[in-house]
Amino acid sequence: MASLCFRGLRTHSSLLGPSALFSKTNGVFFCTMQTTKSEKNKTRIDNTKTTHIKASTSVSTTLINENEKMLNDYEAVIGIETHVQLSTLTKAFCSCPYNYGAQPNTTVCPICMGLPGALPIFNSKVIECAVKLGLALNCKLAMTSKFNRKQYFYPDLPKGYQISQFDIPIASGGYVDLDLPLEFGGGHRKFGITRVHMEEDAGKLMHSGTGTYSQVDLNRAGVPLLEIVSEPDMRTGIEAAEYAAEIQRLVRYLGVGNGNMQEGSLRCDVNVSVRPIGQAEFGTKVEIKNMNSFSAMHRAIDFEISRQVLLHNQGLADQIVQETRLWEEGAQKTATMRKKEGLADYRYFPEPDLPEVVLTEDYVESIRASLPELPEMKRRRFENMGLSMQDVLFLANDTNVCEYFESTVDKGADVKMAANWIMGDIAAYLKNEKLSITEIKLTPQELAELISSIKGGIISGKIGKDILFELIAKGGTVKAVIEEKDLVQITDPSEIEKMIVKVIDENPQQVEKYRGGKTKLQGFFAGQVMKASKGKANPVLLNKILLEKLNAKS
Repeated sequence: MASLCFRGLRTHSSLLGPSALFSKTNGVFFCTMQTTKSEKNKTRIDNTKTTHIKASTSVSTTLINENEKMLNDYEAVIGIETHVQLSTLTKAFCSCPYNYGAQPNTTVCPICMGLPGALPIFNSKVIECAVKLGLALNCKLAMTSKFNRKQYFYPDLPKGYQISQFDIPIASGGYVDLDLPLEFGGGHRKFGITRVHMEEDAGKLMHSGTGTYSQVDLNRAGVPLLEIVSEPDMRTGIEAAEYAAEIQRLVRYLGVGNGNMQEGSLRCDVNVSVRPIGQAEFGTKVEIKNMNSFSAMHRAIDFEISRQVLLHNQGLADQIVQETRLWEEGAQKTATMRKKEGLADYRYFPEPDLPEVVLTEDYVESIRASLPELPEMKRRRFENMGLSMQDVLFLANDTNVCEYFESTVDKGADVKMAANWIMGDIAAYLKNEKLSITEIKLTPQELAELISSIKGGIISGKIGKDILFELIAKGGTVKAVIEEKDLVQITDPSEIEKMIVKVIDENPQQVEKYRGGKTKLQGFFAGQVMKASKGKANPVLLNKILLEKLNAKS
C-alpha cells in the first residue's frame, strides 16, 4: 500500500514557535526545533553576568565537574512517564497485527486509519496486561474504569484524537522497590507510582531527504500502550535510570512486552526540576526526551540538573522555563525542542464508542495467582541463598540468565560456583560473540556436571575452562569430553612428585635463586609441572609437594 503523503507539511509559527523538523532515533520520531540566529541569542546566558562560562546554550562536562560543590546546595526532583508497548497479537482496537520493521502502511485498516464510520473493538488482552502490571507495581485497581478521547492535532494521528484514560485510570497509588548497583553506592530505594493507564499509540512520520514533503506510516497507530507515571521521588540521574531499568525488568518478567528501547517498545520522558535544599516548593519543570538507553538517561538528567543549578547560582533562575528539551547524544547536552506556554487543553471526554472496563474480584485474583516471581522477590531469595548483592543484581537482571542459573542449581550445582561461572567465563563469551544465553549449546545440566567434576577433583579448574568453551560452542557432555581427551586429573601423589623432581633437576639455577629468597619462582615451577602434566596435575597436591621439595635442605 502506498505511503500516505503530506506534501509541503508546515506548522504554524504561533503554535509551535520556530519551524518544526522531525528526526528519527531508534525507530521513534521526535519533534526537534530549528531556531533562528536571533532566537538562539535569546536563550544564551549573558556573558556579563558570569565569569564562569562563555555565552552559550550548553554546559560542558568540565564545567559540571568544577561545580560539584555548587550542586550540593540544591536538590533535584525527578519524575518519569514511561510508555510500554504491549506484545499483543493484534492492536488495541482492531484485528491488525503489529510487526516492528514491517513495510510502511502494510498492517493497517479503516480503524487504524481513522476513516469515518470505523468503530473500535477493544482487545481484552490489553486489560489483562494492565491488571498484571498494576498488581506487579503494588497499585490499587479501579474495578470500574473508562476510556476517554484525548484530542490534539498531529499528522500521524489520523482520527484527530487518541483513545486514552484520563480521570479514572485502571491502576493508581502503587510503588516499586529496587536496589542500586554497588558502583553507585548501593542501597535500597522505593519509588511511588502515581498511575497506570491504557491508551493507543500514534503512527510515525518519515521525511524526505529534500525536506519538501513528509510521509506517514500508520503501522504503529493503534498499538496498545500502558503509560506508567511515577511520583517525583527520584533525586539523581542514577536513581531515575535504575527506576526505568526496573520497569523494563517487570515488563519482561511479566511477559507483557519486550521492553526494547531501541525499537521504541519502552519510551521514557523525564521531568526534572531543582530547588534549594530545604525548600518545599518545586522548581520549574523541564521535560527531557530522546534518550534511547538507561546510560543516556543518567547522563541527560545529570546534565540538566547541572544546567539548572548553574542558572540558579548566576541569578538567572527565570531563564529556566517550562519546556521540552532533547538529549543530544553526540554533544552530550540537552537542547530546546519546544516551549510550553501552559498546560495543554486536550478537551478530554468519555469515549462514546467503547463501554466501561469492569473488573471482577475473581478475574483479578486469577491474574494475581498467575503472576511469576517478580524481580524484587527474586533478589531477596538470591540474597538468602548466600549470594552477594553484585551477584544478585547480575543474575536477576535478565530473565533468561536467571532461569539458566536456577536450572543449573536445581541440577545440583554449588550456588556460588554456578554464579561465578555464569557471571565470568560464560558472560564474557556471550558478550564477545554477541549471543544470548539461550543461544549457547551448553545446557544447565552439563554446567552442573562440570562444576561437580571440578569440585570432586576429577578435573582441574583450568581443564574445566577448556571443556566449558568446547561445550558452549559444540555441545556434548562433560563425561564424553573428559574420556575422549583423557582429561582426568592426576591425583596420585607419587606421580606428581616424579614430575616435580624432574622439573627441579632441570632448573638448578632457578632452585638456587628460590632458596636465596626469590620465593615468587614457585609459580614458575608450578607452571612447568602443570605443562608437563598437560594441565592434569591436581593443583593443591602439586603446590603442597612442590613446597616440600623446594624448601628441603640440599
